[in-house]
Amino acid sequence: MFTSVDDVSARLAATGYLASPAVATTVFLADRLGKPLLVEGPAGVGKTELAKAVAQVAQARLVRLQCYEGVDESRALYEWNHAKQLLRISAGRDETWDETRTDIFSEEFLLTRPLLTAIRGDDPKVLLIDETDKADVEVEGLLLEILSDFQVTVPELGTIAATRRPFVVLTSNASRELSEALRRRCLFLHIGFPDEELERRIVRLKVPELDEALAASVVRVVGALRAMDLRKVPSVAETIDWARTLLALGADTLDETVVHDSLGVLLKHHDDVLKATAKLDLDAV
Repeated sequence: MFTSVDDVSARLAATGYLASPAVATTVFLADRLGKPLLVEGPAGVGKTELAKAVAQVAQARLVRLQCYEGVDESRALYEWNHAKQLLRISAGRDETWDETRTDIFSEEFLLTRPLLTAIRGDDPKVLLIDETDKADVEVEGLLLEILSDFQVTVPELGTIAATRRPFVVLTSNASRELSEALRRRCLFLHIGFPDEELERRIVRLKVPELDEALAASVVRVVGALRAMDLRKVPSVAETIDWARTLLALGADTLDETVVHDSLGVLLKHHDDVLKATAKLDLDAV
């Protein structure tokens, strides 16, 4: 997919994703080595967007498994279309059970979910397993066979192996520790908050109408907020939202009134807003 680390940076940038050298290097290695990529970091720093950008660069289909507490095999891997099976059984009353069973446990009655969908077919795919840490520990067992051998065993059909491996991205906000068995199968990448220069470039790319000086001020204020002891510091996504907010308000500069009136775009907890209102010194940033 990529010829070099610089090629990764250039092609991701063409999609609107500005990758740091560490991100570009790890994506290149994941592609070259054929390894899944485990991406950790706070919410809103671009973990999911990275998978989307890679899919766009590769002109690949993005297959997404959104993890949550309670997600199971029938939602992640596959399940049988029981209603259709019952109709088929009812329609074949004169058949023996062996004849009916052979028919109802066939491809026609199989409902593929993201993990199985990602390894079937010859078209290029990017498999995004999003917020892996929100799934139950048992779900990791489903992932191990996929990430090791890129195959799935369906008892009624046998083993289904990938003819073309997908590029796999797992994301995690580290709300719980992932198993060592899962980590061993992946290359690891931590995406933190970007440095001031990179974040300024991101803001200018995503909100090109914003004045360059105002964009720089936005990034400095967000950096000052991140230095505070807040329950939830603003992410890159909030920085971009705030830049768009200032543009919508027609603000040319950052003054106390504009900043304090729009803090709800950056901060999501009342006590954080109160703390920022009391401690933020615009003259110092």
